[in-house]
Formats: sequence, C-alpha cells, structure tokens
Amino acid sequence: MNLPTTGLPELLAEEARRAWQNILESAGEALADRLTEVLAEGPEALQLPRVLACSPFVADLLRRKPKLLLDLVVSGQLQESLPDAEFRDELHRMLCRDGAELSPLLRQYRAWHMLRIVWRDFCRLADTLETVRDTSLLAEAAIAEALAISQAALENRHGAPIGRDSGEAQQLIVLAMGKLGAQELNVSSDIDLIFVYPEAGQTDSKEHPISNEEFFTKVGRAVIGALDEVTAEGFVFRVDMRLRPYGESGALVHSFTALESYYQDQGRDWERYAMIKARPVTGNPQQAAELAALLRPFIYRRYVDFGAIESLRGMKRMINTEVRRRGLQDNVKLGHGGIREVEFIAQCFQLIRGGRDLGLQQRELLLVLDECVTLRCLPQSVGTELRASYLFLRDSEHAIQGYQDKQSQDLPKAELPRAAMAEVMGYALWEDYKAALEIHRQAVAGHFRELIADPEEDAEAADEALSLWGKDLSEQALSDLGYRHGPETYEALQALQQSPRVATLQIQGRDRLQQFMPQLLRACAEVADPDLALQRVLPLVTAVVRRSAYLVMLLENPPALVDLVTLCGASPWIAEQIARTPVLLDELLDRASLYTAPDKDLLRDELRQQVARLGADDLEAQMDALRYFKASHVLRVAASELVGRLPLMQVSDKLTWIAEVILEEVLAVAWVGLTKKYGQPRRDHAGVGFAVFGYGKLGGVELGYGSDLDLVFIYDAAKGGATDGENSIDNAVFYTRLGQRMIQIIETQMAMGQLYEMDMRLRPSGDSGMLVNTIQSFSRYQQDSAWTWEHQALVRARFVAGDPDVAAAVNTVRRDILSLARDDVSLAREVHAMRENMRKHLLSDGRSEEGEFHLKQGVGGIVDIEFMVQYAVLTWSHRVPELARWSDNVRILEALGQEGLFEQQECEALTQAYLIYRSAAHQLSLQQQPGTAPEGSFAQERAAVRAKWQQLFAPYIDETTDQ
Repeated sequence: MNLPTTGLPELLAEEARRAWQNILESAGEALADRLTEVLAEGPEALQLPRVLACSPFVADLLRRKPKLLLDLVVSGQLQESLPDAEFRDELHRMLCRDGAELSPLLRQYRAWHMLRIVWRDFCRLADTLETVRDTSLLAEAAIAEALAISQAALENRHGAPIGRDSGEAQQLIVLAMGKLGAQELNVSSDIDLIFVYPEAGQTDSKEHPISNEEFFTKVGRAVIGALDEVTAEGFVFRVDMRLRPYGESGALVHSFTALESYYQDQGRDWERYAMIKARPVTGNPQQAAELAALLRPFIYRRYVDFGAIESLRGMKRMINTEVRRRGLQDNVKLGHGGIREVEFIAQCFQLIRGGRDLGLQQRELLLVLDECVTLRCLPQSVGTELRASYLFLRDSEHAIQGYQDKQSQDLPKAELPRAAMAEVMGYALWEDYKAALEIHRQAVAGHFRELIADPEEDAEAADEALSLWGKDLSEQALSDLGYRHGPETYEALQALQQSPRVATLQIQGRDRLQQFMPQLLRACAEVADPDLALQRVLPLVTAVVRRSAYLVMLLENPPALVDLVTLCGASPWIAEQIARTPVLLDELLDRASLYTAPDKDLLRDELRQQVARLGADDLEAQMDALRYFKASHVLRVAASELVGRLPLMQVSDKLTWIAEVILEEVLAVAWVGLTKKYGQPRRDHAGVGFAVFGYGKLGGVELGYGSDLDLVFIYDAAKGGATDGENSIDNAVFYTRLGQRMIQIIETQMAMGQLYEMDMRLRPSGDSGMLVNTIQSFSRYQQDSAWTWEHQALVRARFVAGDPDVAAAVNTVRRDILSLARDDVSLAREVHAMRENMRKHLLSDGRSEEGEFHLKQGVGGIVDIEFMVQYAVLTWSHRVPELARWSDNVRILEALGQEGLFEQQECEALTQAYLIYRSAAHQLSLQQQPGTAPEGSFAQERAAVRAKWQQLFAPYIDETTDQ
C-alpha cells in the first residue's frame, strides 16, 4: 500500500513514508498484507501518515509491534471514545487470565492505550479534555490493579492488615496529586502520589504478623516497582513520591492520624497548593471520603484568605529563578504566560475563597475557571480567554510529549519536530503556530500579572511609611496628613500598638500590620473627617489582626480599602457590621456589585445557587450561607443608599426582597429536612400546603436595616391526615415542626448571628395560640375572636413565601374580613383609643422627650399615618374593595385619593410626610442614632398629619386630645 501523504509538507511526508516502510519490513509479508488490507477498509489509512510523521514514538512502537496497529484498527477503538469504566474493567479481565503476569501486562496495556490516545489526539478525533481524561483513567486503572495484586500477594504471607481501634480490615488509599488528581494528566507525565492507610495496627497472621505501617510500606514499594521500573517492555508511569510529608526523607506511607498531625503542625503553603487537586483513587469509598474531609480544613480556610497571593508569588519567583537558570523561557508550562500561570490564577481564587465558596472546591481547572466567572472573581471575557489559552497550551504540550513520549514542555528547536508540531496544531508553518502561541502567552501573562504579580516597589513610600507606624509614629506625622484631632487619634493608635492582641502577634502578622497601617492612615486622610473614619475602622483592625489575611486583602486591593474607609466614615452602622463580620470585606472587591442591589429574581437565583452547592444534609453550612447572603446584600443596599443610587422606596423594596427570598429558601431547606425524615403530608392538591404571611413592615414592603419579621404560618391539609413516610406523623404535627424548624434556622445564634429577630405574636391568640393554623381556624378566629387592632394588623398582611394556593385562600379570608361593614363611631373610638394607649406606653406622659420629635410614635408621625390608613381600610372596604387589595400605605393612600375618600391633596401630603419620615429614619439607622429629630423639625409634614387626624377622629371623640 502506498501511504497517502497528500496534504503533508514534504519534510513530514518523507518521514511518514520512511516509517511506514520500516513497519512493513518488520511485520513480514503475511502481516504486512493483512495490515494493508485492513487499513484500506477504514479512515485509518488517511490518518496514519500524520501520526507516523508527527510522532517518532508511535513510529518506533509500531515498528517493534506492527501487530498492535492491526489489532487496534480491527478493534475500532482508534475511532471511538471509551466509557470511563472500560479502562479498569479491560485491564482486570486481562490480569485474570491464566498465566497473566502483572509487569509485562501493564506495559502492554500502556502501549495499547498510549498509541490510541496519541493517535486520536494528533488526528483531532479527541478534544483536549478527552485526551487528559483517558490518560488519567489509564493511570488509575494501572494503579488500582497493581495495588490489588500487590496487596493480595503480601496478605498471603503476612495476613490482612487490621485496624487497632476499629478491628476492620485496612486498605491502602492512594492519593493522586497534581494533574492526575484532577484527571488532567498529559500524555507523557509522571504521576505524583501519596500513600495513606486509615489506622495503625498489625496483620492478622499468626505466624508472620507485621505492623500495618510495614505492611503498607511493602505494598507501596511493590506498586511503585510495578509502574515505574523500566523493563524490556518499557515502563507504565514514572512515579514521584516527593509530595508526601517530609518529602524523600519521610516515611513512604502515613496513617490518617500521622497525616493530619503533619498538616496541622507543619503543613506549608506550597503543600496547600499541592493538595487542591488531591484525590483518593483507591480504597474504601467511606474511608476515602473521611480522608478528604480530614484534609479540607488544611487546604481551605474558613475565611477569605488573601495571604495565599503572597505564597503563590513566592512559588512563582522560585519557578522564574529556575526558568532563568535552566533556560526554560520556551517552556509552555513554566515559561512566561504558560500553563502554570493559568493554574496559579485559578488556584489563587481557590485558596483565597474556597473555604466559603464551596463551588471553588473542585479539582478540574476549567470547572474552577467557570466557577470564578460565576462568582464574579473573573469577568466572563477573561474566563473565556483563559480557557482558550489553557486548551491551546495543553494541546501544545501534548504535541511536544507525543512526539517522543518524553516528559518535556520545551518547544522544539530542530526543523523536523517543529514542522511536526505545527502540523498537529493545525498550522502550515512553524512561524504561524509560534505567532498564535505568543498571543495566548501574552494574554495569560497579562491576566496573571494583574492578579498575582508583585506590587510596584516604591522605596520613597516605604521610607515614609516608617513614620506612620511603630515607634516613629507621632502626632506631628498625623497632623501633616490632615488629621485634626492628633492627640486623641495618636492615643487610639498607641492603644492598638500596645494591645495584647498586637503584642503577641507572630512575625508574619506583625509584618502585615506594619504594611497595612500606613496605607489605612493615608486612606482615612482622604475623607472629610479622617479622625472619625479611622476611629470607626480601628475596631475592624483589632478584630482581624490575628487573621491578617484580611489585611493582605485590603493591601492587595487599594480600591477596596478606599471603599472601606469611605463607607465606615459615612456610617457607623456599616463599620459595626463589617467589624462584627469581617468576611463582608470580600464584598468590597467588586465595586460594581457593591453599589448595585439586585432585583428579587436575581436575588432568588443567587441564593439558590449558593445553597445548591452545599451538601443537602449540611444544615449548618446552609444556615451560614443564608446569613452571609443576608449580610452581604444588606451591605450592598446600605452602600447604594449612602452614595445616592437608591431612593427610599427602593431601599425598602430591596430589604424586603432580601427577606422574602431568604424566607423562601428557609422554607425549602426546612421542608427537605422534614420530608426526608417523615415523608410528605398527604393532601388533595399539589404544593407544600404551607404559606408564610408577613405583617407589619415586612407585609407593608417597608423593612429597614434592623427590622424584625412579624410572621404568621398557615397550612392546608386534610384533618386527621398523615405524612407518607416510614416514620409517619400527623399532618398538624408535621406543619408545626415545619414552622419550628423555620424559626430555628432563622433565630439560631451562629458566628454571623441570627438571620432576623422574629415576632410570632400576631398569629391567632398570640403567644398562647398555635404556632401554625389551618385556613379554617384562621378564618374563624378573624371572624369571631379577633380584636380591632388585629384587623388593623391584617391590613398589612401579605403573602411572602410558600404555597400560592394556600395564600390565595388566606387572601380571600383577609379581603372578606377587611370588607366587613363596621360601625363607624365604634371603630373610630377603638382606633383612637388604641393609638393613645400605644403612645402613652411607648412615650412617657404621651409626649416626646423634651425638645424632640419621635419620628415613629410622635404626634403627627409615622404611626399616626399608619393608623389613619388602617382606619380608612376597615371603614370603607365594604364599599370600595380596592382598598383591601394593598398592604402598603403608599398604595392605599393612592387608592383613597383615586376613590375620593381622601382629598387628593391630603393623600399627596400624607404620602410625602410618610416617605420623608421613613427616609430620615433610614439615615438615622445608618448613623446608629435614635429615631428622633429636634422638636421643630418637619413642621409642615406634622401639621398635615395632625390636621387629617383631627378631621377623621374629632367628630367621634368626646374629649379629643389636643394634637
């Protein structure tokens, strides 16, 4: 058969023809004829010249084993992807045959699959991800079978290893590191492994027992020999054990206890980096999961850890030194803009944020990049560019390594391998490939430099910084920066310097504080009141000084430090929230999101995605996620309000939406937990049969920053029915426990506090009533037993989470109750009396504090407006049902004006007063000030409210209080 070399450059075509001739001569006449016949029947004849020309490794392998080509073509495996399980299943079947020997069979199996993998990669029948997956699966199969046979052989001599405490048989867990751990192995890679066994003990042989450590050391050595030893058949995989504790000087195997002790006491930053991709590839799945859980706290810090950047910088500096020393500038892995820099970018975010954003706790680099985009750590365009560059670089790596089956990432220098590499990569000329490579490398290097590269050194600024911290700090230096209260500010800084928390800092923490404080002092000096801003930020510094990665985060992100100082200077409430919950500093990294409060649909999607990444049974993690979600989004609302991006109505909307989506998720989490235990309540209709109604500010879409939640729980299920699980309980009991679980999730004190304070006293019969009520019992209570003030509260009742069908039924009850015809005189007197009692109870002697106006309870204040609106709804809804539609005061006032029940001018004046009061209350809340104003404030608004109050109630009251 004449080899079809059309399309190949002549240099490569000649190489292919020479290799083919050598194969035919080696095969002999009969096999050569059979090869020619089989190749003519399929696409392999057209693919073969490219593979032979571009891979001397394949050409030499087929010269030595021409039947391998015949068998592979006949098998059809050159043209198809294989399922994951096929690799180990096939190898296991081969080793189970009579007379099978481990070492030669492993090497024959490796030759088969490496030929297949390189063929498919070079002919672009497989994409990059299939190539690395197949190479990884080949390695995993070889490891697993070598281990199984080696351990079985040793057990025949020494018995099975038994755990001292558990009494259970032990298995060696091979921890795959690096690219094998991530299933990203390249086509000629060594494999980095760590050998671990669960617990100490000894084997159960009566004649020749040995310790578990000795047993597994022997097994480990046997596995290494089976894979790494070079024989006449070659090798399987080069094995590198240097990543184990203590490296080459350490024990070959470690127990779980020894491994945990090492990483807790001596684990270094580069080992955290290495462990990101660690994956158990053998052993009992339960014990493998236990090992992964044991390692996770070492790898991923619970807080945002920007200290990882400096560690990665250190590793990169070491790599750069090695690159220069060994002349590796043309290395596609270690050189400028190479594979390692893409890995560093992804793993930097994993180390910084992986403890909190569990979606980053993945091994595969491309999945991590996708998660970085999802979390907005990287812009979509950057994620797309890094992905494309990474795949290009990995393809280049395979073209280099598949050429001679050597573990190299250096670009070739000779003409023939350059022509081969350009051909594999799809370029006619080497120069064209090199130009494309340079574009990708420049892109990677640019993104790497923005994230990890060293900040600019400024010797003059460094010298100046010495005068702003430590023993050289002085009142004069502060004054020179623009601080106006030098003695007080200097005293506060001295107190921090001399505090026990700072005095006992480790060297690293002390150095970070030394770098941070001058930057903080300069940043505070740029705002209107430097002393006040610094005073508010110092509690945060005190709180995080022992977790100095937060200080590094602010040093690494100067705009975030500016935002921190600006926001804390503007609001002590924000300063207190961040000091109490330093993880919120992470929100300062994305200025676009910090000053943008999402709408409800985006909030709902974000929260569901965050909770979905967590374990379904990990209630604590879910509760933590809910608390962070609330704290971070409330911070965004406050920041947006402070810079004027959100008017009052939108502030309340945003805060209310946050509460609603949290309640939806709390209900979903509670529902999943209870139905898993008890099954679902039997009902006549679909849905959960449970609705959450918000009253008060939540119902009125008027939440503030510190508002609690007034809630009522209502359910609909067949009386006497039960859940359908094995542990069946009565429907009423189930829904009561559902409400209790929701309260537990919301009110449990955790590291980030409660979600909200809750008030359930507005339910039927208040504290003495049932926690959850049926629709029927709720309706009966409202009709027969509720007080007027409870009907007033019902005006502001609104469905906020749960089953829409239940909500519709409850809304019908609400509308019917609010639309009852009432005696105007009796109603007016009851509402007026309730308002006076409330004022007397909340404000001494029925008056404001001397010289102050209480925005909420004062005469002509917020509650007066609310009572007038509620009175109007209860009085006129039987004639104007539209009034019962709304739960918020502004829209009810709008309806009253449209229906002519209030003068339009009155409605506008009351609405304006209401919004002005609430805006002032929001601002006071952010300043942590009481909700009062000087007595003379808001004179026009108060007059309008008093006038309308007199008009509504004076005709019905014998002795109207002078307002």
